[in-house]
Amino acid sequence: MNVRSRLFDATALTLGFAFLYLPIVILIVFSFNASQLVTVWGGFSTRWYVAILQNRQLLDSAWMTVQVAALSATIATTIGTLAALALTRYLRFRGRMLFTGMVYAPLVMPEVITGLSLLLLFVSLGIDRGFWTVSIAHATFTMGFVAVVVQSRLVTFDMALEEAAADLGATPWQVFFLITLPLIAPAVLAGFLLAFTLSLDDLVIASFTTGPGATTLPMRIYSQVRLGVTPEINAISTIMIGLVTVAVIVSALVTKRQALAGKG
Repeated sequence: MNVRSRLFDATALTLGFAFLYLPIVILIVFSFNASQLVTVWGGFSTRWYVAILQNRQLLDSAWMTVQVAALSATIATTIGTLAALALTRYLRFRGRMLFTGMVYAPLVMPEVITGLSLLLLFVSLGIDRGFWTVSIAHATFTMGFVAVVVQSRLVTFDMALEEAAADLGATPWQVFFLITLPLIAPAVLAGFLLAFTLSLDDLVIASFTTGPGATTLPMRIYSQVRLGVTPEINAISTIMIGLVTVAVIVSALVTKRQALAGKG
């Protein structure tokens, strides 16, 4: 019975991973297909990766996506870190429950609701939609994730280090920049990478808050896929998968290093 149970668990796990990752593997394989037909293998080739360099629309969208992701991740990391500090340093203040809910709301809120709400906000304020509105929307969306990552580090932070620095005459700003920030830097970096990754592949929120001249790469891919999948789409999707994978791995390694340092 025990052997059957392990066999069933292994089979279910294998089928689950195959369902999740086999389509991605197929996409990556066919991005090196020499044929113009995405479903017919015509031999190994990198011609579609070269073709991407000649597709100005895809390159412009990719550059726009990187800019939005970098700016929104920076804003989200700054605000998310400050929010995490407020939640861990000030355990009792008026409106703490409301503040906590507002910080964590983007984590559970459907993206379509977030995107629609931000669209109505920008329209009511008369703000032209474009690069800045997408960046603000992504920062709003990813801020909660940064706060969770940084807060998990601050919970195990040794407050005696800050108290010792203050006793030696350091100002609150010096304590933060010389003691607190260097010690929580791995968590801050992990939060930044997570926010960057989430912004990089977002489609729903960007669709609501974008405007002329601010088309992100996921939006460009989606608009072209509606007319039919091309080998170039497979190639650019493979590059995106690679970038997201690298960011996730680096974030995981930084988080693991942070956890080991906290135990030490």
